[in-house]
Amino acid sequence: MSQRKRQRQCLYIENELLEEIREEAFRQDRSLSWIVQRAWRAARDQVCAMPGTNDYLTLANDDADDEHDSAEDGPQSAVNES
Repeated sequence: MSQRKRQRQCLYIENELLEEIREEAFRQDRSLSWIVQRAWRAARDQVCAMPGTNDYLTLANDDADDEHDSAEDGPQSAVNES
């Protein structure tokens, strides 16, 4: 049987959420760690699809660049060719 490397980690979780996790762990007769690990595996795709904080900065910079580029083009005038 292969040994998994275990690492102790401290997480800060608000009390209400921690209590929910504790209740579910008790209900399933599992450890808190087991519940959190399974929850992460179940929700991983959804969490990874969320934009990161740097993604917002990139979008804001792209929008600012677009505005800057259009301002450099000068005012657009409509020409009626008849």
